[in-house]
Amino acid sequence: MTAPLTPHDQPPSEGPVGLPTAGRTPEQAAERRAELREGAFAGAAVAVAGLLLGALWAWLAPKVPLISDGKAVYLKSTEGEQAIGADGTFALLALGFGVLSAVVVFLVRRRGGIPLVAGLAAGSLLGALIGWRLGIRLGPASDVVAAAKSAGKGVVFDAPLKLSAKGVLLAWPLAAMAVHLVLTAVFGPRDPEPEPQWPGPGDLTAD
Repeated sequence: MTAPLTPHDQPPSEGPVGLPTAGRTPEQAAERRAELREGAFAGAAVAVAGLLLGALWAWLAPKVPLISDGKAVYLKSTEGEQAIGADGTFALLALGFGVLSAVVVFLVRRRGGIPLVAGLAAGSLLGALIGWRLGIRLGPASDVVAAAKSAGKGVVFDAPLKLSAKGVLLAWPLAAMAVHLVLTAVFGPRDPEPEPQWPGPGDLTAD
């Protein structure tokens, strides 16, 4: 007869057979890295589009006319809506860029994924910031005093381009997220439906 094994002598339990081990397989890790690269590339490409946004804003935004009497600078028309128009122009352009960027990103990679969506959101916000700052640089001179002296007394000149409502900077990322979500929900790939499991002859029990 042999003595029963004590708990210290028993071999370690290997756990339930068939359960997946912790961590990712090499294939899953490689796929994850590819998704991260695609997300970073999408974000960078979308952000670069902010250069075009800034150029279009500086070109299309209505100019605010100013005039100087030699001592102070005044609005030529106190009832003008050009300042509001500059914000509206930026918002409309940003919305258009948001829709376009979402469509392009979806067409390039229909499967989506969190890294891609995060890259699209970050790139859209960065692109809006780039467009804002570039538009100001491309617009009329920011030094109003120097511009008034250069124009001369009684001569109309353009005010610097500015964004009064900073909330419009979110127009691009919000539009991009909304459109991408809709496209993914409507046209994105679907998981295959599970096949019905019919009971076999051995599974039926007689009453």
